[in-house]
Amino acid sequence: MNIDVRRESRSRHQDPIARVGIRLPIAGLTPMTTLDHPDHLACVVFLQGCPLRCGYCHNPQMLPSRRGKREEWEKILKFLENRRGLLDSVVFSGGEPTTHADLVAAMKDAKALGFKVGLHTAGVYPRRLETLLPWLDWVGFDVKGHVDDFEHIAGRLGTWPRHAQSLGLLLDSNIDLECRTTIHWRDFDLKAVERLALSLADCGVRRYALQLARTEQCLASAYAEPVVDAPLPEELARLVKRLAPRFDQLTLRE
Repeated sequence: MNIDVRRESRSRHQDPIARVGIRLPIAGLTPMTTLDHPDHLACVVFLQGCPLRCGYCHNPQMLPSRRGKREEWEKILKFLENRRGLLDSVVFSGGEPTTHADLVAAMKDAKALGFKVGLHTAGVYPRRLETLLPWLDWVGFDVKGHVDDFEHIAGRLGTWPRHAQSLGLLLDSNIDLECRTTIHWRDFDLKAVERLALSLADCGVRRYALQLARTEQCLASAYAEPVVDAPLPEELARLVKRLAPRFDQLTLRE
């Protein structure tokens, strides 16, 4: 399925700030990064609120929801106007950015200013994600775990079917996709990592990243404690090497 990210003409967005009414709760801004949209110089806009409660979450201050104020997005727009020609992409992250109905309007604004648009999401709102597809150039898709483990790791029941539906939408699109899994050894062992990776490869995922959880700040205090029987780094590296032929790109981020 081909999706034209230029479905609306630029002439309809001549003055983004004049398009009033967008309310997004801005939790933070990374003004420049090369890590959050591969091969692009990007900024990251963090949105407040997430329905999941992953024990390893290192941004627990972003979890509570709130209603955004119009001036919050207007400030981001002014920043973006001053970065035209300097940045390639605007990445929306969180929290869980697809929580917010006004996200699609914000993406249109970013497109109107000439930026590519990226998204970090766990895919728990597939209907909202589907409305965003025409405006997306890249998605970092957060796969919490295998079907048997997903809801335990995510801390919320009923999320796996919606997550799976979102992955299907992305695999059927022409949007650049990287699936990624945060590995905390309280949730995984090496066999669980292998089972999840192989299931994603069988689904058609071609780019996959494993990233080790940060432990300096976690939602659940137990996740900040050492895991005594955690695999050695070289054991994980050997597993990644063995799995690599199943993907076009398999990355370990430590």
